[in-house]
Amino acid sequence: MLKYTVLRLLRKNDEFMQDFYNPGELETEVQAYWDDNQTFRADESAKGEKYYCLAMFPYPSGRLHMGHVRNYTIGDVISRYQRMNGKNVLQPMGWDAFGLPAENAAHKNKVPPANWTYENIDYMRGQLKRLGFGYDWSRELATCRPEYYRWEQWLFTRLLKKGLVYKKMAHVNWDPVDQTVLANEQVIDGRGWRSGALVERREIDQWFMRITDYAEELLEGLDKLEGWPDAVCTMQKNWLGRSEGIEAEFRVVDSDQAIRIYTTRPDTMMGVTYLAVAAEHPLAHQAAENHPGVAEFIAECARSGTSEAELETAEKKGVALGINAIHPLTGAEVPVWAANFVLMGYGTGAVMSVPAHDHRDHEFALAHGLPIVAVVFPVAGEAPDFDVEAFVDKGVLKNSNGFDGLTSAEAFTAIADQLREKGLGEIQTNWRLRDWGVSRQRYWGCPIPVINCKSCGSVPVPEDQLPVVLPEDVEFEGVGSPLKQMPEFYQVACPTCGGDAERETDTFDTFFESSWYFARFTGPDNDQSMLDQRARQWLPVDQYIGGIEHAVLHLLYARFFHKLMRDEGLVDGDEPFTNLLTQGMVLKDGAKMSKSKGNTVDPQGLIEEYGADTVRLFMMFAAPPDQSLEWSDAGVDGAFRFLKRLWKLVASHVNDGGGDELDVGSLDHAGKDLRRQIHETIARVSQSIGERYTFNTAIAAVMELMNAVNKSGASSAQASALRQEALDAMVLLLSPIVPHICHHLWQALGHTTSVESESWPQADQDAMVRSTVEIVVQVNGKLRGKFLVAAGASKDEIEAAALADENVQRFLDKPVKKVIVVPGKLVNVVV
Repeated sequence: MLKYTVLRLLRKNDEFMQDFYNPGELETEVQAYWDDNQTFRADESAKGEKYYCLAMFPYPSGRLHMGHVRNYTIGDVISRYQRMNGKNVLQPMGWDAFGLPAENAAHKNKVPPANWTYENIDYMRGQLKRLGFGYDWSRELATCRPEYYRWEQWLFTRLLKKGLVYKKMAHVNWDPVDQTVLANEQVIDGRGWRSGALVERREIDQWFMRITDYAEELLEGLDKLEGWPDAVCTMQKNWLGRSEGIEAEFRVVDSDQAIRIYTTRPDTMMGVTYLAVAAEHPLAHQAAENHPGVAEFIAECARSGTSEAELETAEKKGVALGINAIHPLTGAEVPVWAANFVLMGYGTGAVMSVPAHDHRDHEFALAHGLPIVAVVFPVAGEAPDFDVEAFVDKGVLKNSNGFDGLTSAEAFTAIADQLREKGLGEIQTNWRLRDWGVSRQRYWGCPIPVINCKSCGSVPVPEDQLPVVLPEDVEFEGVGSPLKQMPEFYQVACPTCGGDAERETDTFDTFFESSWYFARFTGPDNDQSMLDQRARQWLPVDQYIGGIEHAVLHLLYARFFHKLMRDEGLVDGDEPFTNLLTQGMVLKDGAKMSKSKGNTVDPQGLIEEYGADTVRLFMMFAAPPDQSLEWSDAGVDGAFRFLKRLWKLVASHVNDGGGDELDVGSLDHAGKDLRRQIHETIARVSQSIGERYTFNTAIAAVMELMNAVNKSGASSAQASALRQEALDAMVLLLSPIVPHICHHLWQALGHTTSVESESWPQADQDAMVRSTVEIVVQVNGKLRGKFLVAAGASKDEIEAAALADENVQRFLDKPVKKVIVVPGKLVNVVV
């Protein structure tokens, strides 16, 4: 029930408006009007410059949370503002519908993931509509529908033929009880988050996409994204991790094998005291055949996680392999160890270890009694105690034979030259970025369109057999993917030879679906091709909105996918999103809202109590969009009170007869001041919304104008006409933020059109010219008076008026030393 059950009524002759505000009834009527008139349906043939505004679509978890409400309100305000500025706006909505939570719900509730997902979509769609978001619902899509994922399957088969996807063995976190691969974040203290079983590091066949082929372009493109936050671009640059270094070869003693390492710090090379290889390295497995301790260590590592972050913080463990390698510069022998901090999937699976100049190597050396040899020293100042800590900065070389005295930069070139002369190394560019593993051993995802044949290998599903439809009516028995238990799904004939074959039962990583949805929104009804000419019309997205937690994975994969689609001739341009806004989190009691903390606020309850406009207003007023928002119940009450005051102000004006045509020339001084404030407010709000997205300052400006209108007590016909201009402006300026109440108030103010079809108000420059300005007077920095002068008064005139001010004169009991005049603002008198 609404907290305030008050009626909005018009008399039969439509002349009387009750001064009570009933958002529940009003908002339902306005939303019905939008639906009936398809107000927000995008039309490619409409006039105006295109404007594509998109907020990251939600996972249908069952209920909207306040982060959703903030994100989507920001997008809706921008979209409505651009529409009022004559743009042809596309603002769609859909559902990122595949994912593990649906499988968890299936286990818990004994229902197929599809049922759970579609029920959640229906409920959340109703919530979005209740909030009044101006979406083109005719373009709604769900990534779990075959008509959507059919086209990513098609693109995958194209990329497979071009060699941009491939299959290889890769290490994963394996839950032996649930018989599934776990993401790094699903491994808690070495155990599966759901089963509690000890997780194993297992090597299995995985599909990969060659995102590394696009690494250089992905990096260079960041410098062109002028509309993106610097922080996001920096995070992507770090993730791509381009580095210049040297790849060098340490040959194994008494063997024809060699260990290749890559380092960005060849200046430290003379300080190598051991090599470290991954537990999965071939040399480690060879040593394990004769050394039980090595075999035990490999088995222990197989039970640990596979993420860099986890290994970085884990205790540094290792075992000597009993073999040595030859230093390529000195010829000295250095021992080879297997270490848990080296990953086979990164680089060569081996690193040179310099304990004196690397924190991790230093920690390992201390733990295992390995030598620490310092070779780089500070240019100025004292060197640290290398037995206590590593010196990781660049400096000057010592203890480095012929390289002594060189700076780190000089040593880079000199050492590279010597390694190249010996045929034991060369300069190389490396990337932190690895190819994207897109296989998931789960059910609720898009089937990978490949058929595995013993004779023909991995064969792409022919185009005329797409989509490979995911069976939705399944039962979960608690172990593995149901697809592996469905021979009717995986037993097929090979498209090439016709022999018995098996369909791939892995599904795509769910980032796959969210990497191209922005393009499909341009033509979701196309059943003949992935995209059509509408993609060229609408793309790139003009404004993209979402949390900074998506800075790397989603946004990087979306940029990658756009380039793949470009190279297939499906889209134009190099980048998918021209401008990016990363909104801050919604906090309560200083912490991010979460169910586990018990500090969530239900949007649905607030909508029922206060109405959608109050929720939208609070979200936009409480903080700038890129900053965290602290939840405040008092703030919500305050937003509701403001809307009631706005309603009452319009009702009072309408019931007093409204306003006649305004004669600007007949306004008195007070009237001119009010009209100046009206148009200054228009200018301020236009700048706040249109240029800076500081919606809070836009709302504050309208609040100030409302206060000024309330204080203008004149009752003449021209005063009423001026009040009409002010109220018209306020309703137009607030309509992107609180659209329901503004829709009604616009018509109550006598307009026959809907506010959604109106143009954004333009500030009258003549009205903003001030005839007088208020000057503040300070004496020795303290406020002592205020007075009005003509706007064009000279410095001498302002100074004379300030010194003549009666209140100021009371503080001039000492000789005046200096008078500082800032025209139009203040006078500071120094005595």
